[in-house]
Amino acid sequence: MGIDNTLHVCYNCCIFVWTSIHWCEIYFGATKIEVKIVEKIAVIDLGSNSAKVVLAYVLESGHFVVFDHIVENVQIGREVSSDGFLKQSRVASAVTALKMFKKMCESHQVDRIYAVATNAVRRAKNQKSFLEEVSSTCGFKLRVISEQEEANFIYQGVVNSFDFAKGLIIDISGSSIQLIRYNRKCIINRENIRFGASTMLEKFADSKLSPEQIADEIENLILEELQRFDWLKTLESDVVFVGVGGPFRALAKICSRLKKYPMDYSHNFIIDVKEFDAVYLKSLKPFDADSHTRIKGMSLRADTFRTAMACFKAIVDFCKIENFTVSESGLREGIMYNHAMPSTVEKPVSEVLGYSIYSKLYFLKENISHVEQVYSLTVQLCKQLRVLHKLPRFYNRVLRIATLMHDCGSSVRHIDSSKHGFYFILNCGLQGATHREILLAAFVVWASKQEELTDLTYSEWSRYKSMLLQEDELAVLKIAVMLRIADSLDRSMTKTVLGINCDILGDSVIMKTVQSGDCTLEINDALNKSDVTFEKIFKKKLKIL
Repeated sequence: MGIDNTLHVCYNCCIFVWTSIHWCEIYFGATKIEVKIVEKIAVIDLGSNSAKVVLAYVLESGHFVVFDHIVENVQIGREVSSDGFLKQSRVASAVTALKMFKKMCESHQVDRIYAVATNAVRRAKNQKSFLEEVSSTCGFKLRVISEQEEANFIYQGVVNSFDFAKGLIIDISGSSIQLIRYNRKCIINRENIRFGASTMLEKFADSKLSPEQIADEIENLILEELQRFDWLKTLESDVVFVGVGGPFRALAKICSRLKKYPMDYSHNFIIDVKEFDAVYLKSLKPFDADSHTRIKGMSLRADTFRTAMACFKAIVDFCKIENFTVSESGLREGIMYNHAMPSTVEKPVSEVLGYSIYSKLYFLKENISHVEQVYSLTVQLCKQLRVLHKLPRFYNRVLRIATLMHDCGSSVRHIDSSKHGFYFILNCGLQGATHREILLAAFVVWASKQEELTDLTYSEWSRYKSMLLQEDELAVLKIAVMLRIADSLDRSMTKTVLGINCDILGDSVIMKTVQSGDCTLEINDALNKSDVTFEKIFKKKLKIL
């Protein structure tokens, strides 16, 4: 597009200069590195039920950030004729949606479009004429991907979004069910069941059976299919079951509302099988939903959702699932990972949480050198004060998230940065961490910015109390104090304080700084902000030399 899409980064001072929509210069001093904002991409996914487009910024570092999306309920896989032809009205609906997506891509000046179609178009007898119509009316080529390609993209989306060593991915679409088993980031088994929510609806469209009887029939049909897969009968006990796609996202929202879950985030949301049964057996299975009924807050139709959950019930019973995790990443995200970081085609992201954190930091134009130094100093403090704080290993990831993202709130507004930082961490879509870890990290950042860091007895803590343990409050305060000290010790953002050596003597903690220059600013700032608070939390006086 003729634009130098480069993010220039120089260490030691901090000036941001945006010179186009695509790139900026950040000066930190003498050393200069470049991090390019390479392009904008769009991924269009035409499934059996819905058509979706997702737009993302891609950075040279191999990170991407989604900035917009649209979902249209086109139902192209429904009412397929007996001889396998897509219905013309459904084709017209799909083409209309794809034209809208193209207009959206043009308005955002997208550099590249990945447009794929899955099972419904893959099976259609009039596939060729449909693809030609899309090409001529929409101006881009829609590629029909194979079952194996579809499974690979779904797998890539999941494995790069979770740190699960072993998993069974379950994707229930309109016309098929994908089962993908992986171990140590390698696919072990892949199966495609040629029944889905839409095809099951079509199968029982004229049935005189009750909704519960139809659901029973669907469960039995899927159970018969599952019997063919011997490997499914011998799954290890540590396999994590991961649900991908619209039906699972809808289920997560419903379960979240029922138990008044305080976080509005479906990714990595864990559902117990008792919760699933309460929704499916008591509400969905006997519910006589029609094609016009929608799930509140979702584009998914109630009859499609119920049918998908009947399919899933068979899998739950067959595999004796006790709980499962919902993924917001799937086929589209898999394509984006493969584009932004081509190495993930062969070798997935090695450390999901770090990848996710740095995606946010680069996008917000954070001072990476500074946040890494604060993290390093906080870790040093944590190790050397272990005898005082006695924090278990669980809080290590909380500390990492909080220290690397402690300045994110300032990107919104320096005033009230604690409030903005809390909200950002809680809602930025971090992957590779549990909801509790994300929540506690958000509270650490909030607490570290407060003038009086003595307790967290305010409305927000009470709001999330159902997710927290009794020991979390003191743990958050301890990490917040160490973060505050570490942040002060890099106050000039010049790494003047290289390291810390702590001595615990009687009623005092003496911190001896390893210096590369004059540290008067850093030491004074640390003492002014933390000496009283440190004594309240750790019951020791603080001295910094």
